[in-house]
Amino acid sequence: MSSVPSSPVILQILPALNQGGVERGTLEIAAAIQQAGGQALVVSAGGRLVPALERTGAKHITLPDCGRKNPFAILRNARRLADILATYNVSLVHARSRAPAWVARFACRRTKTPFVTTWHGVHAANFPGKKRYNAVLAAGDRVIAISRHIGERLSTEYAVAADRLRIIPRGADIQLFSPEAVTGQRMHNLSESWALPPHTPVILLPGRLTEWKGQRFLLEALAQVKRQAPTLLWHCVFVGSCPQKSDYAQNLVALAKSLDIADFVRFAGHCQDMPAALALSTVVVIPSLRPEPFGRVVVEAQAMCKPVIVTGHGAALETVQHGLTGISIPPGDGAALAEALIAVLQAPPESLLAMGNAAREDVLAQYTTTTMQQATLAVYDELLGTHLAAQFAQALAQAQWQQVAAAMGAPSLPPKPFCPP
Repeated sequence: MSSVPSSPVILQILPALNQGGVERGTLEIAAAIQQAGGQALVVSAGGRLVPALERTGAKHITLPDCGRKNPFAILRNARRLADILATYNVSLVHARSRAPAWVARFACRRTKTPFVTTWHGVHAANFPGKKRYNAVLAAGDRVIAISRHIGERLSTEYAVAADRLRIIPRGADIQLFSPEAVTGQRMHNLSESWALPPHTPVILLPGRLTEWKGQRFLLEALAQVKRQAPTLLWHCVFVGSCPQKSDYAQNLVALAKSLDIADFVRFAGHCQDMPAALALSTVVVIPSLRPEPFGRVVVEAQAMCKPVIVTGHGAALETVQHGLTGISIPPGDGAALAEALIAVLQAPPESLLAMGNAAREDVLAQYTTTTMQQATLAVYDELLGTHLAAQFAQALAQAQWQQVAAAMGAPSLPPKPFCPP
């Protein structure tokens, strides 16, 4: 592209806008683009988050089979996307998933549009051709890794050089995930809906019900807790949706019965109020059997000042400092998980509070949504020669001033125009 307007049009593309970390990240970046004075477009097959996206001021463009892996569908969609890029004078395309990334790569080559990718998932290369399919997410003019763990994999397995690779961890919304922001009524409502006994410590595992997230592993560890500390009070809540046509949830219920802990376990399904769920918990457990690419729920729990127990591999080794901001156990070690649970449940409240406070301070320093937004805008600036990151920072500062002014009853000041250096 020969020139970039002062208000660039940034297009993000992903399969659909339903639920998940990729979708949430897309909305967060769309909001940041709008706040920075750009125009955010999102191309997907649609979904329940489209209204939330549009409330940020971004525009959604529906491409019905956006996530199809069929080569003919990819080529057809690439032609459609190239037309969209021309129609909306798109300055840069950011792809967040493999099939849409192939679509975007072909369209960007055709239109000579800068191309950014983010590697969000595990994306194993466990059968012939899979690595080639994955490689499109390592082919951007800039490649964003959501953790150092993913960055190392991109460097070693996909030869992404340092001049293209950017490490930008996901973040927690520290205003939404704040202990002060959650009312007692919200916690009470959840406690009643889950039929939890009053004044009983709550062990929480947030995560989609699937084998690798470790729900079975936790149930087996809880059975050990019951045997080793039979007088210890606790209830465990599993929060998360289950994939359609899956027997996994029924198998978990049957396992809890066979382990004689069914009375102490709740399978709550999808939760609409995760801040309240985290606030209600005593400890949050993320016992993933495979390395997490990042694990946003870990930093959200830490932002709520909750002690976390994680499996010590993947990005959890980055977000949890063992003994200071949480507890890390060896992968697959059920005895270690049971021991950690007993230690937390028996710990004095002041020790748990100290760990929770240290965890929130670490999140504030490294893992906030605004830090992630600003770093991503800076990547766009590298390719476009724009000043979106600085304009975003100024917009945030102005919004904070207006909040302070409103609280003090003082008149708010109009934003000053950003002057590039």
